Amino acid sequence: MVSTLIMQYKWIALSNTTLGVLMATINGTITIISLPAIFRGIGINPLAPSSFQYLLWILMGYNVVTATLLLSFGRLSDMYGRVRLYNLGFLVFTVGSILLSLTFGSGDMAGLELVIFRIIQGIGGAFLMANSAAILTDVFPVNERGRALGINQVAALAGSLIGLILGGILSVINWRYVFLVSVPVGVFGTAWSYLKLKETSARNREGIDWVGNAVFGLGLILVLIAMTYALMPYGSAQTGWGNPFVILSMVAGLGLLASFPFIETRVKYPMFRMELFRNRMFAAANFAGFLRSIGYGGLMIMIVIFLQGIWLPLHGYSYSETPFWAGIYTIPLMVGFVSAGPVSGWLSDRYGSRGLATAGMVLVGIGFLALTALPYNFSYPVFGAIIFMMGVGNGMFASPNTSSIMSSVPAKHRGAASGMRSTLQNTGQTVSIAIFFTIVILSLSSSLGPSLAHALAQAGAPQLSPYVQKVPVTGALFAAFLGYDPVKALLGTLPASVASQIPSSAISIMEQRTWFPSAIAPSFMLALRETFYFGAALSFIAAVASALRGKAKIPEEVVQYDAEKTRR
Repeated sequence: MVSTLIMQYKWIALSNTTLGVLMATINGTITIISLPAIFRGIGINPLAPSSFQYLLWILMGYNVVTATLLLSFGRLSDMYGRVRLYNLGFLVFTVGSILLSLTFGSGDMAGLELVIFRIIQGIGGAFLMANSAAILTDVFPVNERGRALGINQVAALAGSLIGLILGGILSVINWRYVFLVSVPVGVFGTAWSYLKLKETSARNREGIDWVGNAVFGLGLILVLIAMTYALMPYGSAQTGWGNPFVILSMVAGLGLLASFPFIETRVKYPMFRMELFRNRMFAAANFAGFLRSIGYGGLMIMIVIFLQGIWLPLHGYSYSETPFWAGIYTIPLMVGFVSAGPVSGWLSDRYGSRGLATAGMVLVGIGFLALTALPYNFSYPVFGAIIFMMGVGNGMFASPNTSSIMSSVPAKHRGAASGMRSTLQNTGQTVSIAIFFTIVILSLSSSLGPSLAHALAQAGAPQLSPYVQKVPVTGALFAAFLGYDPVKALLGTLPASVASQIPSSAISIMEQRTWFPSAIAPSFMLALRETFYFGAALSFIAAVASALRGKAKIPEEVVQYDAEKTRR
């Protein structure tokens, strides 16, 4: 009877944590795909100097918060109960979704509200992510963990797929529905988690590492803020890497993070269990996961911007339709992951994680290299096949890697280990977005002006070349994403003496829907190729790190803990 109840409860835990992951990932991609509708709805001018920061903070603010809090929340869950804090995360995330759907005002005020409410969601998401893998590891024995975590990972990618499609549909109706759709799921999941989940782990009543929390949190926040504002123009420069605030924030943040490992080896109750890195499996798998997050984390937003701003308009889609079709055209990436995730989890339970995870990252690296060979007006079947292969590679890597990390640590430290894993993953994703944008902006700063000048000459208006040089790269990038043509806006602000010299035929050409996407496509594709080379390099290095993890060696304490739990 007791054994039957245990069997039933592990599936309850899996279904509830899967729902939490599903809700969080739906919200992530639904925002990416719907940003054009959201910004148009609140009246943000993409060419205003302050506008690009809202794009960055809505994309990155959630990850900045979760990356900062995951370690602390993982440690707290070991002390006060993983289920208790997981349930709280469901509640906070739902409150954040409600606030987002009720955003008041317009323009900059509404943009600021969206950022703040996304941060509230990030706090709830940190509770969820810090504890879901630990809860599953607590209730599933070693020989079933890969499958359970694989199902959880599949739900994460299924949520990403659902979010892309839902975002495309709902953004056409009303941008508020993009956030409102998460509320019913959140309410149901919160009630279910409070009613059904129960604590199965022993409490670890060690104290809180206040010094470590403060040093790590402040250091990470400073670094991520510096990387965010480094993407903003500063003076005459297209990026802010020369901004004294950015430099000081980066130096101070890196200094604090560099001191963090030394602090953790000297405090009584460390939040970051440095001794866990003595385990080769734990260290190599986390390093591989971190590299994978940096190399892959910014890919989706780059693909979405390119599809919505350039490829889809060039193929006859109106800007009001591009969010939906961008979601549809990225489905192969999700299908690849969903098809490989459960199989790789099942195989890793039987044959180990090293070979699967390593092969997966090699596939992702090959996919990045294949993307570099595409022209900007690519054939979709070829593009779809490449991103499907990349999805399969990520599916082969994700669940075996997570399973090997969580199975390699003592049971009493699973909350901390889950927080450490999630922190590295979320930090890597945030850094990835910042790096991808930096590469694109730096590349466009030298190539965008000549591309626009060439397009103007072909249209019959070469006299506009000096004026388009003033269009900031971030503005052009943001404008393309939102379906906004800055050249049309420029035509309305020209001096009368210049405007009178432009032939009507040239104006007619420049006002066509496809003109601006065609004008920036060559330079944007050149910039994307540089990000793809970067992603390929990181993927291959991650494959090497994955191969160095060695064969699985489950700690004896973990095996005994699982055996005793099964007998109970």
